[in-house]
Amino acid sequence: MAANIRFLNPDALTKPPTYTQVVEVIGPRRTVYISGQLATGVDGALVSRDFRAQAVRVFENLKAALAAVGASFKDVVKVNSYLSDVAHLPILRDVRAGYLNAAALPASTTLGGLSFAREGALLEVEVVAVLPAKEPRKRSKASAKTRAVRRGRKAAKARGKRR
Repeated sequence: MAANIRFLNPDALTKPPTYTQVVEVIGPRRTVYISGQLATGVDGALVSRDFRAQAVRVFENLKAALAAVGASFKDVVKVNSYLSDVAHLPILRDVRAGYLNAAALPASTTLGGLSFAREGALLEVEVVAVLPAKEPRKRSKASAKTRAVRRGRKAAKARGKRR
């Protein structure tokens, strides 16, 4: 991850084994917010009623969402997890450990005892990722030529109206 992101566990706070207490982002970056993902396939149906299977699917969905913006779990700085039953937390931790960057664990919040918009969903997870700013697209010579032609046409049209 870029040097402009610091993962901190201040001495005044407990050092948790599965997340970072403070993540600081410095400088111009793209911040990407991924909506809460359920364990649904492309067809919108839940993949399973089993918590572990749902957790794996949720993280695969997050992986696909991150990839859509050129990101990976190494770019994730915040994870919010929502569980129907907090008793499932050890399974969630086990599954997410296979996806998150162990060298720089993101900040994390987990809530339990919740119900979801989709009947049968056992968890929902959302993430925030920070990426370098995109480089502006360079204009091709063809597009510069096209712009020159358009300017010429516009000028000729304006001259014609003045006569």
